[in-house]
Amino acid sequence: MIALADFNTLPITRFTDHGAYMDGGDVGEILLPKAYVRPEMRPGDEVTVFVYLDQSERLVGTFEQPLVRAGQCACLRCAWTNRHGAFLDWGLMKDLFVPFSEQRRPMEMGGHYVVHCHIDPETQRVVASAKIDRYLRPATHATHRAGQQVDVLVWHATPLGYKAIVDHQYQGQLYADQLYAPVRPGERIAGSVVRVRPDGKLDLAVGRLGTDRFRDFADTLLDALRQAPGGVLPYGDHSAPDDIRARFGVSKKTFKQALGTLYRQRLVSISEAGICLLEPSR
Repeated sequence: MIALADFNTLPITRFTDHGAYMDGGDVGEILLPKAYVRPEMRPGDEVTVFVYLDQSERLVGTFEQPLVRAGQCACLRCAWTNRHGAFLDWGLMKDLFVPFSEQRRPMEMGGHYVVHCHIDPETQRVVASAKIDRYLRPATHATHRAGQQVDVLVWHATPLGYKAIVDHQYQGQLYADQLYAPVRPGERIAGSVVRVRPDGKLDLAVGRLGTDRFRDFADTLLDALRQAPGGVLPYGDHSAPDDIRARFGVSKKTFKQALGTLYRQRLVSISEAGICLLEPSR
């Protein structure tokens, strides 16, 4: 069975002036346009292609890498609009359609929007929706555990921080008071599960948990020192927790753990004046 809006490995059956035709089984032949045909290709060769519908609603294959596949979420740029809806650039010749009914607010050309890509059950066409909630399912302790590393797509801001989409399927929350680096809606980052909430949503942290998390912020702190005038930052044990959070977006505990890591590695010195970089600046 052909997976529409996904990658398929198919055998080449024949060549014409239009390109190479591949065996799509029950759906018949699928065209690999001439632009993608390579001189070394022969009938019987198997090729892995992304299969989607072209402008004439015919199944075609391509070697191009789309920005999203069916069942996934991504942040895409709106290429154009018309009276039927919006069309998003997903890296292929034919843009990805978002009907007006699937837009949270009217999409505008040039804007970027987080959407879910799927096959419309009525038309069998590849479409996208900005109403992502309906495509997310609850997480459980069987699917996720504390400390598990996950793919995180930052969705939109909330009073607590940011809603996020985890592994294309689950809803999570990034808390502003636990971020040690700025994030923005549409950004894809590596994160970790802090806990699975009773409502099936995931509390998240950027990067890794435990000692690995302190190492992650240690790298951030080291970069900040490299960029600071003279390699000095006026922060240390004497600094107020609110000052540290305002400057770095982390708790004082995380700050001290990271600072201790750098000190033990002899990368910094610590004094009443603050932290001083000992390694050469880059």
